[in-house]
Amino acid sequence: MVQEIMRDEVFLSQKAEPATPEDLPIAQDLLDTLAAHNGCVGMAANMIGVCKRIIVFDNEGKYTVMFNPEIIRKSGPYEAEEGCLSLTGTRKAKRWQSIKVQYQNEQFQTRFKTFTGWTAQIIQHEIDHCEGVLI
Repeated sequence: MVQEIMRDEVFLSQKAEPATPEDLPIAQDLLDTLAAHNGCVGMAANMIGVCKRIIVFDNEGKYTVMFNPEIIRKSGPYEAEEGCLSLTGTRKAKRWQSIKVQYQNEQFQTRFKTFTGWTAQIIQHEIDHCEGVLI
């Protein structure tokens, strides 16, 4: 179900709780909400008012869900300028060209994957949301 976008910066600044299998419906709400916002490339659960470590993002044309994502390796720092549905305007952010992420899939199996470029930037933005970091 498409959810309303959270804009309360106090709420968005809270660190998210770990996701559990009971949170699977939240991932579907995130996917539905992401698809409803043309031009949006990623969302974290707190953007729809749920303080859980769940992100969804456009992975080269295919939406991907990650539960409890964590960056475990990063390289190639650079300065980016990003916007966010939850915030007004754009802001500068330090990002990494290449990241290795540990996460859980929809079956809550642990996975590791390396991402680069634009996809890596999207994931970093959404993981920042999970950490309560506003760009």
